[in-house]
Amino acid sequence: MISENLQKIRATLKPEVRLVAVSKFHPVEALQEAYNAGQRIFGENHVQELVAKEAVLPKDIEWHFIGHLQTNKVKYIAPFVSLIHSMDSLKLMKEIDKQGQKCGRAIDVLLQIHVAAEETKFGFTPEEVVQMLDEGGWRNYTHVRVVGLMAMATNTDNEAQIAQEFDIVQRLFYTLKADYFADKPEFKELSMGMSGDYLIAQAHGSTMVRVGSMIFGARNYNTTQWQQST
Repeated sequence: MISENLQKIRATLKPEVRLVAVSKFHPVEALQEAYNAGQRIFGENHVQELVAKEAVLPKDIEWHFIGHLQTNKVKYIAPFVSLIHSMDSLKLMKEIDKQGQKCGRAIDVLLQIHVAAEETKFGFTPEEVVQMLDEGGWRNYTHVRVVGLMAMATNTDNEAQIAQEFDIVQRLFYTLKADYFADKPEFKELSMGMSGDYLIAQAHGSTMVRVGSMIFGARNYNTTQWQQST
């Protein structure tokens, strides 16, 4: 079933759009099944769960951290994480830089942009991210590599609203690319779109989509396996 689901989703994606399989709360066996079907990028929301899965699954998996990241948890994923989607403060960037330096590697991150109507979502507003980049302190963090933006649209059935929010982020991406990252070819990623809206995101320039339930089915929120995850 997982293999069939992956095939169906891949058939709807442009060649340049990468699929991040959102695997939080799903057992290792489900991830292994997706891996056997050719999936190599997995996204996790909880540090403890990510660390546990990384330890037992194949080493050529590209692990993405996509949840809200606390500064005191960065050290656990710094040695191996391929991309942190949720860099939402200069304080967090400083810590990622510190842990990257300890590991002897530059850690790729996306600047999380807040455009959704829900106040519970994290991220910089477009105005805040411009202010942060203008101030320039981020340039001192040599063990962090900003490779693009991430955003979540409002959880709504109003596709026009979703499209408008993704359009705002796409326009912001081009503005920031021109103003701050023109000499940085690595600044090329736009992580937008989940199971319910990834096709709209793709139409607005997303280079990676984060899909979970369409691949693995409904999550078992009653599981106690990852209850200590944060």
